[in-house]
Amino acid sequence: MNPEFWHARWQNNEIGFHESQANPMLVKHFKALGLLPGSRVFLPLCGKTLDIAWLLAAGHPVAGAELSETAIQQLFTELGVEPRISEAGDLRRYEAENIVIFVGDIFALSAAMLGPVAAVYDRAALVALPDTMRSRYTAHLAQLTRNAPQLLITFEYDQNLMQGPPFSIAEHEVRQHYDGKFQLQTLETGGVRGGLRGKVAASERVWYLRPVIG
Repeated sequence: MNPEFWHARWQNNEIGFHESQANPMLVKHFKALGLLPGSRVFLPLCGKTLDIAWLLAAGHPVAGAELSETAIQQLFTELGVEPRISEAGDLRRYEAENIVIFVGDIFALSAAMLGPVAAVYDRAALVALPDTMRSRYTAHLAQLTRNAPQLLITFEYDQNLMQGPPFSIAEHEVRQHYDGKFQLQTLETGGVRGGLRGKVAASERVWYLRPVIG
């Protein structure tokens, strides 16, 4: 999937994937991460998700990465915050109190640029990437965040019935990417009400990825 696809989606406001409220699975299961107050959370491919406002309100500084600058301009406008904008290597850095978003190719983001994070919340990144990119992404994410624990949301459906994104990612693939680095636990699985895009029956799964120590 090339960057032009996502730039066009944001430019044309074709953002059906953008939710109108904080994700209920985040609200319900965030406590599973066991984070201390003030712990910093990383959201890969974050868009302008309202999950960011929810995390900030819960007292957690947020770091994010996003390809579309349009999305991040809208994010800060909707937060009612004026960002400081600077260059960070090949990326642009949007920053305000308790929030920093890196705009550009996530593979250009380094652990040193990102800084320490206590956890990762991946609702929209892994499922947005075609299978040819997922191994590279998951390896990069683990390196970026030094194997920080993750709350991961995936979908499963008949990929013949609909083109992604979001893509269908079965349990065996999640284990293929993360076994060895993390202990994987399913926190919840259930049907997507009304189906994905309102037309394809699908199930949604919430994973807790606990880093393997030693």
